[in-house]
Amino acid sequence: MQSMRPAACAGSFYPGNRLELEASLDALLENAGGQSASFAKALIVPHAGYVYSGEVAARAYARLASDGYRRVVLLGPAHRHSFYGVALPAASLFETPLGPVPLDPVCRELALLPDFVESEAAHRMEHAIEVQLPFLQRVLEKFSIVPLLVGNASPAAVSRIIDRFIGEPGTLVLVSSDLSHFHAYDEARALDAVTAESIMALDPVLDHEQACGATPVNALLLSARRRDLFPRLIDIRNSGDTHGSRERVVGYASFSFGAAS
Repeated sequence: MQSMRPAACAGSFYPGNRLELEASLDALLENAGGQSASFAKALIVPHAGYVYSGEVAARAYARLASDGYRRVVLLGPAHRHSFYGVALPAASLFETPLGPVPLDPVCRELALLPDFVESEAAHRMEHAIEVQLPFLQRVLEKFSIVPLLVGNASPAAVSRIIDRFIGEPGTLVLVSSDLSHFHAYDEARALDAVTAESIMALDPVLDHEQACGATPVNALLLSARRRDLFPRLIDIRNSGDTHGSRERVVGYASFSFGAAS
């Protein structure tokens, strides 16, 4: 019998009603503009509520070729639970208002490896992976996921996990991360510009003040360097640009990684 990880953020980070969620996603993707279809090997996408970071995320998702991916490997930081290594969920399905998303069978193999733990507690209320799923459901056809929460782990260890998947036909690696948190608007813009420069240079030196998902971002940069992948900055903004005060903002950016054109 398959077990379900219930949606924890529906109705808060994004609409909890299916029709409202579909309308919200369609508006965000339409407003993202006429992007040409891309077969990116990897993405970095923000994970705040859709009113804050949805526009930045949508610009990355609008570029994906809808029939190009059968598996998405999602890596995000664990905001609510502390553990060593990388956490897989106990469930075999993730629920969203758009329907269930199945875990890829490779998760059973990963669960047996030393770097991995199985933690229902880590995944139960975590938003970093969940907020990406409705976007993926709206832009891709049938796909499975490998949902990985990164705890106390080194970028080198996480990069070895990414190396297993990145570049495989039909597989997208997606790192979920916001940038700086709770600085004044102009300070945040300056800080996030430095972070974007490091990402564009494939320089894996980010700390968790620069990006909450610094460990998986650094890991992706290590893998991208080994695979000669080329980073592209798609969008960079903060919550002062999208929704809310400019006194204490959160930074957002989306990047794609692929072959040099």
